[in-house]
Amino acid sequence: MTTVDDLSGPARVAEAGEGITAEELRLAARNHGMPLEALRYDVTPAGLHYLLIHYDIPDLDAASHTLTVDGHVDTPLHLDLAALRARPRVTRRVTLECAGNGRTLLEPRPVSQPWVLEAVGNAEWTGTPLAPLLREAGVGDGAVDVLFTGADHGIERGVEQDYQRGLPVAEALREEPLLAYEMNGAPLLPQHGAPLRLIVPGWYGMAHVKWLRGITVLDRAFEGYQNAVAYRLRQEAGEPGVPVTRIEPRALVRPPGFPDFMSRARVLRPGPCVLDGRAWSGHAPITRVEVTTDGGDTWADATVVRSDDEWAWRRWEYPWTTEPGRYTVSARATDASGRTQPVRPQWNRGGFANNLVQRVDVAVLAG
Repeated sequence: MTTVDDLSGPARVAEAGEGITAEELRLAARNHGMPLEALRYDVTPAGLHYLLIHYDIPDLDAASHTLTVDGHVDTPLHLDLAALRARPRVTRRVTLECAGNGRTLLEPRPVSQPWVLEAVGNAEWTGTPLAPLLREAGVGDGAVDVLFTGADHGIERGVEQDYQRGLPVAEALREEPLLAYEMNGAPLLPQHGAPLRLIVPGWYGMAHVKWLRGITVLDRAFEGYQNAVAYRLRQEAGEPGVPVTRIEPRALVRPPGFPDFMSRARVLRPGPCVLDGRAWSGHAPITRVEVTTDGGDTWADATVVRSDDEWAWRRWEYPWTTEPGRYTVSARATDASGRTQPVRPQWNRGGFANNLVQRVDVAVLAG
């Protein structure tokens, strides 16, 4: 890796009163979140699914693209897309969420891609399981991490690099991770990693390496930028921090009624309605969703719809009879591991894993 200090500086936190920067606006225009009204879909259409692209979308030819499996293995492998398609085929419904979702709700604000709450989507990914491929290559004794290399290349905080992420061997050998070549029954779109990407159910989006071209088994921990520097939970700049891994539980409210254009505040007419949304966690299945319509003074249980898709979001519903006035609606999720969304933000310098409960302002019209 090459250090290029004059192009980008270290990660920083916004000064008091500092607005969104021009750099952040360019990132926001380039990437996009899922409009929250799309929570209505069990499976997010590809064009509405959230998107984060670190560098450029590579110009790759599916016909000639090759995946290499090497490193601390008995038998290195080189497979083209046809060979991967000839292997056992699996489809998994998986919720992906960016680790930075909710970043702009923190104070002071970490300066980066300015996500609010829309950096999520739930798609059907089709491909071949990763673990059998690793077993075929023969993971060597003493293997520690599996490194995944994408074809995207750029500079981040002064470091020139391919996009690379490492997974512990035990995680890579789970049965769930996929080498995916289809999304929602169609070939991957360029922006979603065509022709091949990694899917790691339960982990935040940074682990799902797009434009995958290399898998390298390591006999040591991977200490590249995206593992050792970027995706860490830190309070202070100089500390090593804790790695960002699995998705924290979150529930989102599908915005009820209709919106005010600028503020996105919701407007409803009085009478009975059903609040609904989605909830998910990368640690364990969602077991409970609670809803408040008075800003958090009182909470009531919503109905959580059963699902056989372990790694996909679950729909929840809550009946509400509205009267004229102003309300703040929120939902919070609890998973089977006992994790519950906080009502106060848990700040860190990167703005990662902020699963603070959502607040939806609602105005109910008179008559």
